[in-house]
Amino acid sequence: MSNPPLRGFTQTEFEARTERAQRMMRALEVDAILLTTEPHVRYFSGFLTQFWQSPTRPWFLLLPLSGKPIAVIPTIGVAGMQQTWIDDIRSWSSPQPQDDGVSLLLSTIRELPGRFGRLGMTLGMESYLRMPANDYRLLATELADMELVDCAEPMLNLCSIKSSAEVEKIRYICELTSDSFIALPGFAKTGQSEREILRSMRIDLLQRGADHTPYIVSASGKDGYGDIIMGPGDRPLEDGDIMIIDTGTVYDGYYCDFDRNYAFGYASDKAKQAYTTVFHSTEAGLVAARPGATTTDVWQAMWSVLEAGGARGNDVGRMGHGLGAQLTEWPSLTASDHTTLEPGMVITLEPGMEFAAGKLMVHEENILITENGADLLSKRAAAELSVIT
Repeated sequence: MSNPPLRGFTQTEFEARTERAQRMMRALEVDAILLTTEPHVRYFSGFLTQFWQSPTRPWFLLLPLSGKPIAVIPTIGVAGMQQTWIDDIRSWSSPQPQDDGVSLLLSTIRELPGRFGRLGMTLGMESYLRMPANDYRLLATELADMELVDCAEPMLNLCSIKSSAEVEKIRYICELTSDSFIALPGFAKTGQSEREILRSMRIDLLQRGADHTPYIVSASGKDGYGDIIMGPGDRPLEDGDIMIIDTGTVYDGYYCDFDRNYAFGYASDKAKQAYTTVFHSTEAGLVAARPGATTTDVWQAMWSVLEAGGARGNDVGRMGHGLGAQLTEWPSLTASDHTTLEPGMVITLEPGMEFAAGKLMVHEENILITENGADLLSKRAAAELSVIT
């Protein structure tokens, strides 16, 4: 296991991110972009805190057309923001439901040079506003002389290209989690419940150096499983059960996201064949995932193997996605996405199939797109289904 990467990023990293965003803004002809979500505020400022778990207070970061970002935040966050590279920090005492930072935000926006008369916001796909809807309506009304422009897709594209420092953090948490999966047969056994096994795995991940595991789910059943997002359950596992564990574990704000499958006692021929099929489907995805190929090319490469292996369907909706500061990021690997893969993208390969009525087999790996193709970040799963005796 490699040494943990240094936490945080250099100021040069944030300067580069901001410069890339400002080039994008000039092309879009917007004077500023207003960011309201934790991943975006953190991406451009370095403000990493667990306090976002509280939904009470809104937080704002403005990216001007030139210069550093401007933070408009509750007073409780000022001391933390002062530890970042941000100089211009404006604050109000929050919560104040009658005016929770909106007037301060408006005055800050109006101070910015108005070259285009357009303000960017993330309003489109895979985005949300972490501010009250009524406050957004007030903002739009008060800025009637400015055009509000959706910057969601360009921002998704911008954040999809990871720096070497970002990749280092993702690679580390992928390796750490891979080692925990490898060790799992040593602390899991027939007769335990999914919940008991996942509790042990959480502890193991923390002891290995993970910060936390906000996402860890499981499913199980005789010869296969039918649901992959609602577990863990409390039923004792029996001989012949197949269990999947899927986890998004975090180091310094960056996620891994992959799964592993285990059989208890023994694996039926159908289950072993399904596992072999999804394993080879992943291999096809690894070959197809290269610069210039599209997400749809990778999807088709994986689906062709699943279809030839007798797949009855795939109800997940996609077979992979972007990964980084969020558990799932843009783009999606689907039959119709057609996003071109570029060096620096980190994505998941997640082929899954229904191989019998109500029985699923899903497999997932994390990869980096390089100039030469796919670079595995997670340690490759075993070619044969692991059996816990």
